[in-house]
Amino acid sequence: MALGGRQLLTACSVAGAQVSPGLAILVWLTAHCCCPQAQGLSERGLDASRADPWAIANTSSLLHNFWCQPASQLPRDQLSDLIRGMATHQALLRAWQLSCLANLVTLRGLQDDFELHPPDLLLFYDLTQVREARCRAFIHRATQGDTSLLANLPDQRAALRHMALACLGGPRLQLSASDLLLLGVLVCDMDASSIEAADPRVLENLQRCRGLTTTQQAALNTLLASGTTVLGPPGSWDLEGLQALGPLATYISPSLWMQVQEAVGLDFFRGMVATYRAGQLSQCDARRFVTGFLEAKAESVSSRPKRGTGRPCLRGDITAATLHDNLFLVRYDCLQLESCLGSRVLTANLDPLLQHPLPAECQRVVKAKLARVYPHGVPEEQLRLITSLVYLYSRSEIGQWNITSRDTVVALLASDVALENQTEAVLQKYLDHNGTITGALLVAIGGWRLCWMSPRQIQAIRPSEFRQAGALDISSCPQSRKDVLYTKAREAFGGARSTATYYRLMRPYLGGAPVEELRHLVQANVSMDIDTFTTLNPRVLQNLSVGNVTTLLGQNVGDLRKARSHPTISSWLRSLNTSALGELGLDTDPASPPGPARPTTGTPSTTPGVPYPAPTSGQPGNDAPASGSPPAHRGYLLLAVALPLGLLWLLHLGSPGPSQDSLWGSCTKASEDGTAPAPHAGKLRLRLRVELDTRPVRAAGSRPRGPGHSPHPRDLWGWSLLTPSSQDTELE
Repeated sequence: MALGGRQLLTACSVAGAQVSPGLAILVWLTAHCCCPQAQGLSERGLDASRADPWAIANTSSLLHNFWCQPASQLPRDQLSDLIRGMATHQALLRAWQLSCLANLVTLRGLQDDFELHPPDLLLFYDLTQVREARCRAFIHRATQGDTSLLANLPDQRAALRHMALACLGGPRLQLSASDLLLLGVLVCDMDASSIEAADPRVLENLQRCRGLTTTQQAALNTLLASGTTVLGPPGSWDLEGLQALGPLATYISPSLWMQVQEAVGLDFFRGMVATYRAGQLSQCDARRFVTGFLEAKAESVSSRPKRGTGRPCLRGDITAATLHDNLFLVRYDCLQLESCLGSRVLTANLDPLLQHPLPAECQRVVKAKLARVYPHGVPEEQLRLITSLVYLYSRSEIGQWNITSRDTVVALLASDVALENQTEAVLQKYLDHNGTITGALLVAIGGWRLCWMSPRQIQAIRPSEFRQAGALDISSCPQSRKDVLYTKAREAFGGARSTATYYRLMRPYLGGAPVEELRHLVQANVSMDIDTFTTLNPRVLQNLSVGNVTTLLGQNVGDLRKARSHPTISSWLRSLNTSALGELGLDTDPASPPGPARPTTGTPSTTPGVPYPAPTSGQPGNDAPASGSPPAHRGYLLLAVALPLGLLWLLHLGSPGPSQDSLWGSCTKASEDGTAPAPHAGKLRLRLRVELDTRPVRAAGSRPRGPGHSPHPRDLWGWSLLTPSSQDTELE
């Protein structure tokens, strides 16, 4: 959920069990598509009449790859059953799927049933259609969802917050406990002054935040220092209270740690390191905590060698047993690590040493020691252990390595620590030793690493391997890479047997598409989702008319309002005149989103209109039917155009990518030698979520990434560990 995540739509049914018709429809609509590498793609998924929902529903399997177009063909009652089934079985969809499905809900007039719908889906609803009398109930349920799904819909997120405050009767100087209960995760969007002035139970809301800004961190520490929270003043904190803070404990400032009783702080430090070494805490969270804690420790008790002692190693030589102590970093600061760690112990115990969340300064000490031990380059068997250090190495240093194994590449790159220079250099050393970039390797290291491969390396990927990799997230790529990857994708998928299949496979790579390709898709009635639309080349988008865009988006055209502040959409809107903006319903001030709707009657029209022509010759998949979305009546463009009645277009298998957040975020630290910054927690696979009660939290995370990490249901403090959506591993 991204991280990445977004997530897989999951529901399990026992073979032979009785299954409700609603669940059968859900299973049918989410059944896994067949492998693209096997001579094109089977077209059975395109025709609902060929599927046997009862047979599929009675197989025990994980279901994913829901696409919205088949759902648009369902009668209203069956669509309602589908959505209720998703809520019942806690089925998780990605942002683009939820956005599309929310538009269908609006078209079919199903929003009033929101209490039976998944909270994630409510985040995407047309808020102007929520009746004022049910505003509080709607917000209370919607804020149980994952608001990070709205990363590409900034105006929808702002409108949701505006609506929540309107439900409270307007902005408040102080948020009461009942206010906080209603606002839920929306508190994560509020400024520092609102957090400081809120009821101390605001900690429960902040625990649900994916991350805190610098000013929010300061507000949190001010609140904790006040002693008004359930923990009391810092001097009275105990281990249980610190554990109850969950991820918020990683933001505690050094000045507060200095006030905590030493025994309590050490016990908590020991537990945090154990959690990190067990793979249940992200590297960035762990390093932030360790850095703050050790800074406080250094202020109170310095371990620096005294002048004239003649003994630089004051703590005693580091041994294998020392490295297995979870208080190792408390007893040996980076200076003592330099003085007390011998070469033999280092080379024999590199793995347990690097299992500690070493501060950046200590990491550089270890790197320097390895350089002295291995002046001609770290040997390959040791390379697989230095994952956390790889960001410190320059191109020339990586050029000394021998990388002959795919496993070595995965070890170095799958952790999300390696940056652009390291990614390209590691892959080049592998290619120099006759390695091959396979589809499985791309999935293992994260498809977003295509953004950091050189054009030459991308061209070296065989089309068959590109097809095997399935949908890869390249949304964070610079435009130059998107252009190269679009060409490679055309080479791999251009032979698809239908436009529907072609679009589904090409969807992740359309950010590099020329205007001719987009005009072809306009004719093909693909109903492009807003997430894909925001990845298009802004310069190419300037060549599309309002009519082109409304037809391209189809039933999703109303999402333009939800994302009008997105840079890609904003630049296109600036090129339009006032009349065109009025036709789109976007001529109002985006800073003042509308509040809840007054009572109304009736439902939006879904009457189909005149179809658009079929694709012209010379384009892939000319077998598309001559049907499409009707021209949108200008008065209804905020809702959507009518439903397509032709071929059931399949949508892409992708997930939110790294572009949803700042790429390296608050964990960026420049290395002293300028080779690279330290890695960002937002790109780490494991994320934390804390629930407000004692029940397990279901995984719902965004972004980034990859294999090798299994989510743990809960750690010592009741944290729920998530695998970010943005890099969900997917193979067709």
